[in-house]
Amino acid sequence: QVQLAESGGGSVQAGGSLKLSCAASDVTFYNSYYMGWFRQAPGKEREGVAAIYLSDNVAYYDDSVKGRFTISQDNTDYTLYLQMNSLKPDDTAMYYCASKSSLPPAHVRDEDRWFLWPGEYNSWGQGTQVTVSS
Repeated sequence: QVQLAESGGGSVQAGGSLKLSCAASDVTFYNSYYMGWFRQAPGKEREGVAAIYLSDNVAYYDDSVKGRFTISQDNTDYTLYLQMNSLKPDDTAMYYCASKSSLPPAHVRDEDRWFLWPGEYNSWGQGTQVTVSS
């Protein structure tokens, strides 16, 4: 059973930093191709923030966070991280960790930034709240 547990959220002022963690099991890490961070603000759809292809350690970012957020993995303790710097009020949301245990069909992989589509991920954590005040 896949279990993902996020932590590290909180309240900060604009310009501040937070580091989110997602604790996973060894089974989750070894059975996942991609893992990612997503966020959902009240009244808005869930959106992809960052994703990582675990085997090659290649990271991808949404344009809204590029240069400010860094996704990383530690495969010794099976943890996914999201370092968030220069936070803005627009970053306020519930942040979720997710994993993807299979590659999508070719027609999906041909789409730009499919790895940031929430619908492509099959396992999710409960989320951690991030609030950024101006």
